[in-house]
Amino acid sequence: MSVTAEEIIAESYVGFDSITSQIERKLLKRGFQFNVIVVGQTGLGKSTMINTIFASHLIDSKGRFASDEPVRQTTEIQAVSHVIVENGVKLRLNIVDTPGYGDQINNENCWDPIIKYIKDQHSAYLRKELTAMRDRYIQDTRIHCCLYFINPTGHSLRPIDVIVMKKLSEVVNVVPVIAKSDCLTIEERERFKLRIREELVYHNIRLYPFDTDEDDQDETQWNSDIRAVIPFAIVGSENNVIIDGKSVRGRKNRWGVVNVEDEAHCEFVHLRNFLTRTHLQDLIETTAQIHYEAFRSKQLLALKEGVNQRPANQ
Repeated sequence: MSVTAEEIIAESYVGFDSITSQIERKLLKRGFQFNVIVVGQTGLGKSTMINTIFASHLIDSKGRFASDEPVRQTTEIQAVSHVIVENGVKLRLNIVDTPGYGDQINNENCWDPIIKYIKDQHSAYLRKELTAMRDRYIQDTRIHCCLYFINPTGHSLRPIDVIVMKKLSEVVNVVPVIAKSDCLTIEERERFKLRIREELVYHNIRLYPFDTDEDDQDETQWNSDIRAVIPFAIVGSENNVIIDGKSVRGRKNRWGVVNVEDEAHCEFVHLRNFLTRTHLQDLIETTAQIHYEAFRSKQLLALKEGVNQRPANQ
């Protein structure tokens, strides 16, 4: 039976409002963990984009140094960890790079290793959670965000993109991005984005962010604004170029210079702000409260059923 508590204003200062500062001090001391996985076919600049978002060289690019070089590929799932410090805040960043899929003649079930990796992290966390003498702070390797890179064809999603995004959206927060969007004109880009959104709705692919009953008006508006932009049309670059005498991150091509942080050129700033400034904590909480909880419930129910089906003499 739940009882509704009456809200009372204290007659004099008590001091419990300092609890937010107490929590902040503990969190700053411990640091934060954020785990992101990048998925997409070979050659879409996945490594470069991660380095661009976090303004650090975190993973080596597989891009070609010369036009006559063969494209280098990630051949297996690789996790790289770094601690990034910004104004006294420590972020333990775990980046999981995946092999480019869809490059083979037979791509049947090519997404299985990625799905398995994500579920394995849930499983590892559950095992530690159920241990009798568990750690005070369980190391969290659960994937909080999946950046899904889409080839900038300007036409539509490939059938394999539809399948993989649908599979991934069941186990992780999927954020789709159009890679190397400077290959498209602004008009082509907007038509492509609209077509992708229509396909996502048609195929019933439910992507992050999700609205909840706990969201206030501002959070609901943020989510609505994000869904209006998704998929983010992005350009990544670790190089600095000079524009109007100012050094900015960008890329030179035959038509001019693309300023990565200019919203008129691409939507990188929207993606970065979304991942780090407005939705970082929500991505972590959604992983725990929705994706991990669904996995945990399924595993514990299966365990219970297995126990109930054992013969009584065992």
